[in-house]
Amino acid sequence: MKAGSNFLNAVSAVALSASMVVTGGSFATLVSATAAEAAVIRSIQVRGADRVSADTVKANVTITPGKNFSNTDIDASVRRLFATGYFSDVKITVSGSTLVVTVNENQLINQVVINGNRKIKDDKLLPQLRSQSLGPFSQTSVEADIQTIREAYASIGRSDATVTTETYPLGNGRVNLAFVVDEGDRTKISQINFVGNQAYSNSRLQSVIITKKSNFLSFLTRKDVYNQDKLRADEETLRQFYFNNGYADFRVVSSEAVLDEASNEYVITFTVDEGQRYDFGQMNVESTVDGVDSQELQGLVESRPGNTYRAKDVQSTMSEISQRVAAKGYPFARVTPRGNRDPSTGTIAVDYLVDQGERAYVERIEIRGNTRTRDYVIRREFDIGEGDAFNQDVISRAKRRLEALGYFSSVNISTAPGSEADRVVVVVDVQDQSTGSFGIGAGYETGDKGGVKLEASIEEKNFLGRGQYIRVAAGTGKNSRNYNLSFTEPYFLGYRLAAGFDIFSDEDRSEDFYDLNTRGFNLRVTAPITEDLSTTFRYSYAKLDYKTSLDFDDPDDREELSSPYWDVVNNGPWVRSAIAHSVTFDTIDDRTLPRDGIFAQVTQEFAGIGGDSEYYKISGKARYYHMLLEDADVIGSIAVSGGHMWGFGDTKVYDQFNLSGSDLRGFESAGIGPRATSTGDALGGTTFFTASAEASFPLPFVPRDAGFRGAFFADAGTVYGNDVKINQFGIDDKVKGTDMTLRASVGASIIWASPFGPLRFDYAIPVKKEDFDETQRFKFGIATQF
Repeated sequence: MKAGSNFLNAVSAVALSASMVVTGGSFATLVSATAAEAAVIRSIQVRGADRVSADTVKANVTITPGKNFSNTDIDASVRRLFATGYFSDVKITVSGSTLVVTVNENQLINQVVINGNRKIKDDKLLPQLRSQSLGPFSQTSVEADIQTIREAYASIGRSDATVTTETYPLGNGRVNLAFVVDEGDRTKISQINFVGNQAYSNSRLQSVIITKKSNFLSFLTRKDVYNQDKLRADEETLRQFYFNNGYADFRVVSSEAVLDEASNEYVITFTVDEGQRYDFGQMNVESTVDGVDSQELQGLVESRPGNTYRAKDVQSTMSEISQRVAAKGYPFARVTPRGNRDPSTGTIAVDYLVDQGERAYVERIEIRGNTRTRDYVIRREFDIGEGDAFNQDVISRAKRRLEALGYFSSVNISTAPGSEADRVVVVVDVQDQSTGSFGIGAGYETGDKGGVKLEASIEEKNFLGRGQYIRVAAGTGKNSRNYNLSFTEPYFLGYRLAAGFDIFSDEDRSEDFYDLNTRGFNLRVTAPITEDLSTTFRYSYAKLDYKTSLDFDDPDDREELSSPYWDVVNNGPWVRSAIAHSVTFDTIDDRTLPRDGIFAQVTQEFAGIGGDSEYYKISGKARYYHMLLEDADVIGSIAVSGGHMWGFGDTKVYDQFNLSGSDLRGFESAGIGPRATSTGDALGGTTFFTASAEASFPLPFVPRDAGFRGAFFADAGTVYGNDVKINQFGIDDKVKGTDMTLRASVGASIIWASPFGPLRFDYAIPVKKEDFDETQRFKFGIATQF
């Protein structure tokens, strides 16, 4: 409520009167007061309060008996009483030495219901409403609630939803309140146009932005929902895309969405000015801070002259320099890039200026918009807290970390003035998104024991909004069965240590002469070294139980093996106890569809901490992604891996390396490498190498918004060497496949970024193999977001 005031000054008294009529509502309000100038009252009397106690009314009156009061105090009291929502009318007068407060109470709401809502359930809408059961009925609150419901429907693409209200008097000042929703039809996006783009096609730019055109699956993806916030986010995404591809002068001239009311469809148009494309010119670091050597910082510059200008390289360089200077004891140091464009040569020379900067401190970190993720999960990504020196690079680094978590669809960090000149309020605006997935995969094994294999998993990256990771998986096939449970706490004991465990159980009946059951667990902890480099320590324990798959009561089976094999397969189980250490380098730009970056990992493992296995292993893998054709969105990748082991005692079959069906497509897991001559059972090898090359591209004649991509690939690899003593199985034959014979395959894939997550269909043809290898040409898997 708003009350206007007219002040009439006299020698001994002031009369205050104000009135406001709310049109279109259910009530009118009159506020008036008369008070003596510098008057003092002895008591406060409340009239008209029935359901609301007199003490509640007095608590909202700013005038205190025995103290002077003015018209300002009367105004403040009236406003506070209206703000409670309990009253439709308030009047304050002075009678002698008594302040008389007369109120008319609003009705109380007995129950709030929402009718007609099918697309958004009550448990999503009711908590957002101001009007609540057993609360006051206020027309102002009702109008706000109507707008809240309409905004909720607009967020799912139903901008034409209408909301009306109905009240049902119950007597004794109580009413039931009903919001009646007409959900209307989904508002769609029929076209997304770009004007002014020359370097990149419309289809390429459409793949960059978040908003998508409507298609037959849009009711699941919701990517065709229009709102202003998404449009602003798309503008920023376009800017970053162009800035990171050499177009430093790029700008979005305008963006607009026009609704065709007849079809209930939007046409979105971005008008852009691409500007000139630039490469990096000369780059220098200058410092005005005593004790900071510019030459020492020069080596931190990310890019080199002649490279394509990329804004993220500039940001990365700023971050590296800022961290180095702060480590030297200059927390307020500021790194400012200064670009000198030369349109005639198409270059930008960048000078990084390091100066002392202004002294400012963080007053508080204010977090907004997180409906699921807890505040502390967001706060711990900041390397600063309340009272620390404000540093823009630290803020930028926190933003990148929050975006990398995958918990939020948008992250925006801004600053606001604090309570003092040297205080800054850091404002973090986020929007939660789905972080759970359901996955299912399948494959077909060839050979005598071939059959369909199925796998399913449930994964949650932000468990209960605590930032914890949990995954449950199970698989089954004609000859196998497995179960896995994984859990990770990313900030163990409050430190940036990702600690977790894995519990697993695997049953393998694919070999002719033995079945292998493996049960165990891993304990692991990962610590960051830099933003891109991390190290992991792991302890693993596994209990392996061999069981013969032959019937020794069958004379035919007994003839195939001598008695020593019978002893071996029954003297288990064996225990493997090992520690491992990994170093990981990761600069991948996007986990869902990488277009640029490197993932590399080196692991060493030692077994012999108790148990029966004794060996040392070292292995590594690396994959590099690079855009081959930017506008056509053709992505190339190459990958290599390798490893070797040294056994210290009797090497067991399960100690040696085997390749999975993903390492060498076209072959089964453990489908190549050393095998027992008589049985063909896989023994694994002491050494392995793999290499792979792949190019993926949008499928032709299919709209890019549908998310389909194709790929061609070539894989090669080998597993060789053997330390297993074959005679321990009672087999007199030699082991076959111990030489370094290369296997290779070629194939094609269809990849779909479906509403259920990324789905991949691979078909591989082995082009180089041995007669005893086991192949698997077809494989697919899907992952579903929910």
